[in-house]
Amino acid sequence: MDQQHSGLAKDVDMETASAARCYDYYLGGAHNFAVDRELAQKVEAQVPQVRDLAQDNRAFLRRAVRYCLDRGIRQFLDIGSGIPTVGNVHEIAQAVDPEARVVYVDNEPVAVAHSRTILDGNDNADVVQAELEDVDGVLDSPEANRLLNFDEPVAVMMLALFHFVPESARPREILRRYHERMARGSYLGFSHLTEDAHAEYMHSLVDLYKNSSNPLVARSRHQIAELLQDFDPVDPGVVYVPEWRPETEEDRWEDPSRSLAYGVVGYKA
Repeated sequence: MDQQHSGLAKDVDMETASAARCYDYYLGGAHNFAVDRELAQKVEAQVPQVRDLAQDNRAFLRRAVRYCLDRGIRQFLDIGSGIPTVGNVHEIAQAVDPEARVVYVDNEPVAVAHSRTILDGNDNADVVQAELEDVDGVLDSPEANRLLNFDEPVAVMMLALFHFVPESARPREILRRYHERMARGSYLGFSHLTEDAHAEYMHSLVDLYKNSSNPLVARSRHQIAELLQDFDPVDPGVVYVPEWRPETEEDRWEDPSRSLAYGVVGYKA
């Protein structure tokens, strides 16, 4: 990909590995640089199930979006959406209702550039380049103003995102600010890495990502529940991702804790 992306914006950092581009590699994508592949291959050597983890997180995204669709939600905000792959939120939502509206948000220029390419011609989906912490910049962006009405229920997806948010960034406050802007009846899809089980894998991940653009912070189930205390968790609550309403045999893991991530869908009552 390195040559084909030589014309990307100047703010693309090709010298430091990016979590979004590594994630693209784990999913079998081509939108990554040599520095990303180098880190991702080191991760694979230490955490051999990492590709399965990425696929499992995408499967959880699909189940969470379908859950919200089944409850009448027709507008979605996917923050930390990453580089587009098959099974994105707009594909899932618009297959059910072509009028469903979707806004993606990411701070990674490659992810945003490819999102714009994929969404070209789709009047009901758009992308914003912004930081998670810039709550007003996300929610009051022209793209969000055009497609989303925060006076009505919305589904906000924050998958595999907050383990890149250190305590110094006040993650609890960030979530509270998004919660305040969401209408009653809204939902939050959320997944987060943990070291509650198989700590050796998480310690390897934390160590390998420490010099990337996105250092990792693992949190316990209790800490994750505390982050989400403004939301009411829908059944089955905060569980390992394969345990959250599995639909197929591929969704079910013999040892769900090997997914290294908790998933939950929260409701704003």
